Amino acid sequence: MKTFRIKTHRASLTYSEPHFFILNKGLNSGKPLKESCPNCFVYTTTDEIHRDFMFWLCFALWKSKSFHYYLKGSVIPFITLGDVKTHLEKSESIASNNFERLNQSIQALKSLELNEQKLKLTLKLIDTAKKAIFQQLMYKSDAF
Repeated sequence: MKTFRIKTHRASLTYSEPHFFILNKGLNSGKPLKESCPNCFVYTTTDEIHRDFMFWLCFALWKSKSFHYYLKGSVIPFITLGDVKTHLEKSESIASNNFERLNQSIQALKSLELNEQKLKLTLKLIDTAKKAIFQQLMYKSDAF
């Protein structure tokens, strides 16, 4: 296990070491983020490879809803710093036993994420084209 720190993110701070953010409020608690938001923790580590590994491990844990067990609060659910740290430590030790298999899964997740971004861009371009066609149709019908 590599050395890492998880702490509450403050908007005024910048981080020089490899890091990512973990959402801590709402039903998406535990979701790893590349950009900060007001309600998040920051995960810092010593090297880029470990950061990448932990980002995708956290992503897998979030997608499998394993953070839901730790949610507290009745109106706005949240997860505590201690719960996130404990859960990630346990998961990292389990994942390190299956490192090669997890690495293959991470590569597959990265590929799927890239494909998802491409599809979102394609859908956005299609929507823009539809709007342009409808606007053109409306301007031509006004001329009559």
